[in-house]
Amino acid sequence: MIELREAPGSLPRGRRIYAIGDIHGTAARLRDLHARIAEDLRARPVASALLLHLGDYVDKGTHSRDVVDYLIEEDPVPGLDMLNLTGNHEETMLAALEGDGAAAADWLWGGGRATLESWGIDPEAPRDAWGQHFTAPQMRFLRRLHLHHQEGGYLFVHAGIRPGIPLEDQSREDLLRIRHDFLGSERDHGVVVVHGHTAGFNPVVRDNRICLDTAAWSGGPLTCGVFEGDRVGFLQA
Repeated sequence: MIELREAPGSLPRGRRIYAIGDIHGTAARLRDLHARIAEDLRARPVASALLLHLGDYVDKGTHSRDVVDYLIEEDPVPGLDMLNLTGNHEETMLAALEGDGAAAADWLWGGGRATLESWGIDPEAPRDAWGQHFTAPQMRFLRRLHLHHQEGGYLFVHAGIRPGIPLEDQSREDLLRIRHDFLGSERDHGVVVVHGHTAGFNPVVRDNRICLDTAAWSGGPLTCGVFEGDRVGFLQA
C-alpha cells in the first residue's frame, strides 16, 4: 500500500493525479510503473484520476522508440485519462528532425544518438534523411505534447518556472529548461510546481515545488508522484 504524507499543495476531493517524471527511453520501467498505478487504482478506487507524464520520453536510454510507440498505440492504464507534457528533449528532437543544424548538434550531444539508434538510424547518416524514418503518428505525438497543466494547487511542467513572473508570461525556454533560478528559489509561486528535468536520487518535496526526476535512464528508479487531497505519495519502478 502506498504511503501518503502531507503535501504542500492540494487537489479537490475525489480527484487524483499520477504524475511520472523523466522517462528517457526506459520503456520496461515505464510499463512496470503503469502496472503499479493500475494496482493502486484497484486497491484504492477514486472518483476521478489522471495519468500525466512530465516530458523527456526520449534520449539517453536505449528504448526511446518503444516508449513513444507504447504511449501512442496502447492504453497504459485502462480507464485512466492520459495527458502528456513536452520536455526539452522532445523540443530539441523535433527541431533537429525539421532541419535545424544547431539543434541537431545539441540533440546528438544530449542523448539523441541513442534515440536515433532506437529508430534504426545511423547517427552518422545524412541529417536530412533522419525524418524519413518517423511515422506520421509518431510526429503527431511529438508535436501535440502539452506545455503545462494546472489543477488545484499544482502546476505540472517539465522544468519549472521563473520566479515572480505570471504563468501566461513565462517563456517556453524557462518552462522546459530552467534550473538554478527556480530550484534555489523559496518564493511562494501561488501554486506548487511539480516538475522533472533535474535528476536526483530521490523525489524532492519542498514548500513550493516537487521534483520527480530520479535518473531512471542511469540506474535510478522511474518515479510517479501520487497527488490526492492534501496528500502526496510515490510509486517507483
